[in-house]
Amino acid sequence: MDRLDCDRLFVAVMETGSLAGAAARLGLSSGQASKLLARLESDLGVRLLNRTTRALSPTEVGQAYYDRIRAILDDLDTLDAQVKDRAATPRGRLRLTAPLTFGTLWLAPALNDFANLYREIELDVSFTDRMVNLVDEGFDAAIRAGRVTDSSLIARKLCDMRTIPVASDGYLHIHGTPAHPADLSRHHCIIDTNFRDPLVWRFRDKGTPLTQPVTGRLRYSNAEACLGAAEMGLGIAHVPDFVAGPSLAAGRVRALLCDFGDEAGGIYAMYPPGKHLAAKVRHLVDYLATRFKGADWSVPPQ
Repeated sequence: MDRLDCDRLFVAVMETGSLAGAAARLGLSSGQASKLLARLESDLGVRLLNRTTRALSPTEVGQAYYDRIRAILDDLDTLDAQVKDRAATPRGRLRLTAPLTFGTLWLAPALNDFANLYREIELDVSFTDRMVNLVDEGFDAAIRAGRVTDSSLIARKLCDMRTIPVASDGYLHIHGTPAHPADLSRHHCIIDTNFRDPLVWRFRDKGTPLTQPVTGRLRYSNAEACLGAAEMGLGIAHVPDFVAGPSLAAGRVRALLCDFGDEAGGIYAMYPPGKHLAAKVRHLVDYLATRFKGADWSVPPQ
């Protein structure tokens, strides 16, 4: 009889409250279960359980042994699963949520390439700007942009991103170029209502955080719409660099207030904590980390 079999039987007895329950859980006969328990107590030289005609209860040393051996068996099972998982081909349904604009502009081409590499994985992707509860709604992972605010999830940074003010040369020729964030109070600002506080734009002045209230007659809940309005000369938009990049490279808009840029945020892959990360999720996160490392937002994805 293997010592691990004895330990697993003891854990099952502690969790079911009886030898019969433990035997049923492990697919053993009552006789086999009794022999495993007797072997364990003999090896240890102590009594682990108090036996009566009605119940089993742990001795003090039995309770202490259970607390330690349960954790050891959990770690062993996790290690076993991880090794088998790494050797196996990743497969199965993978539910992912991602922000709408980043998802459609940059993530979808990457996911298509990933799907082409891993033919056994079924991708089920929801592009939404709503903050999805991964556990409650049954998602395996999320891609999020900005700063990490949910401490209940594990976050892996894929790349940097910044939010920058931009405007067209035509608008700046008529209204002037702001030299300081305070100058924005005299400009037509295009408001992205997806931001947590859309009427306050954040900057830094020599490392010190600076907030600037803004107003404007155009409000869109989409960064691409805000950028489009800026390209038409309708005002100054405050958009992520992964949205503005191609337009900046083409000269349709110009970046403003570069000396007052806020701290960089990031694009993150996030997933619920756990000892064992499924191969399908691990392969996706590793692939995206490689894909977006040092991302150049000026080059449109293919």
